[in-house]
Amino acid sequence: MRLLHTSDWHVGKVLKGQSRLDEQIRALGQVVEVARNERPDLIVVAGDLYDTASPTADATRVVTRALTALRKTGADVVAIGGNHDNGPALDALRPWAEAAGITLRGAVTNRADEHVLAGRTNGGEEWRLVALPFLSQRFAVRASEMFDLTDAEATQTYADHIGRLLQSLATQAFAKDTVNLVTTHLTVLGATQGGGEREAHTIMGYAVPVTVFPQAAHYVALGHLHRAQTVPGPCPVRYCGSPLAIDFGEAENVSSVSIVEVTKDTAAKVREVPITAATPLRTVHGTLAELEQLDTADQAWLRVFVREAPRAGLREEVQAMLPTALEVRIDPAMLPETATDRPAAARAGRSPADLFAEYLTTRGHADEATLTLFGRLYEEVG
Repeated sequence: MRLLHTSDWHVGKVLKGQSRLDEQIRALGQVVEVARNERPDLIVVAGDLYDTASPTADATRVVTRALTALRKTGADVVAIGGNHDNGPALDALRPWAEAAGITLRGAVTNRADEHVLAGRTNGGEEWRLVALPFLSQRFAVRASEMFDLTDAEATQTYADHIGRLLQSLATQAFAKDTVNLVTTHLTVLGATQGGGEREAHTIMGYAVPVTVFPQAAHYVALGHLHRAQTVPGPCPVRYCGSPLAIDFGEAENVSSVSIVEVTKDTAAKVREVPITAATPLRTVHGTLAELEQLDTADQAWLRVFVREAPRAGLREEVQAMLPTALEVRIDPAMLPETATDRPAAARAGRSPADLFAEYLTTRGHADEATLTLFGRLYEEVG
């Protein structure tokens, strides 16, 4: 069978105040085009369809239309909830999805049969899929209530609960004469972050060892980390990455989807298909004179580190020169080391204007225009 693995669409993501909905539409349109060309039997969307738990109406339209277009290629389509998604809200769309022939699993339930899916390719090959949406630490034990837990087991770690869930579901789902698959949304120890993930859901408490995945799985389709990569494990385990760079920390990632060829008797073979439709992200450094000579033909969104002394109006000068500069910072090399805070006794009796002027001086930013603006704002507030 042939599988198309995609994840981490983050539809609705705003970058430094700039809406990227048009880019997201183009990127997902290219994913659909890849599906039309590759003709997969199954398409798996491994979580984070949205960037927020409260998506806008426009974001919802983009996601539902993308899923519908993927289904119209003739493939079975399965999508699960990620840590950015509102799982119950995704599940509320299940009547629509089922009518469209799409399988949605937004949140983990205590019904094992909800997370065991089955299908057959046009060529007659049967597949089984364990579909486990993102599970927070808070609900990990509750989800494990489908088992008879001892007191000791109930106090085990997040990774223990995830491993128990996956092993139990695989035992119910997998067979010797089927292609056995897993999709879930989590962080695996040893994998490399893409640069734009939500840190609270990638730290050690949420990281699981690759050994949680059942050895009998022919392929594990992961979402959550935005860099495409294979993780060595007891079975083929892979993050497909995001179809577009989510933040500037991901500028070096290759945006793609994964195409997987696998049978019940052969190992999964994976190839990446690049997704190039989104506007690229670039980080640049330079003085104003150097930035003026910058080649901006690719119209990339820019993060700019300016090699100039801080002064009022510098950001506006850079953005007038580079209209696609979404973030402007002083190059850290231009800033002096921050002095240790002075004791309260050294600050007593001094005016806010004096204290602010001293602060600016320690930061290498003794600019009269900034001091004047501070004085005016302080007077207005007072």
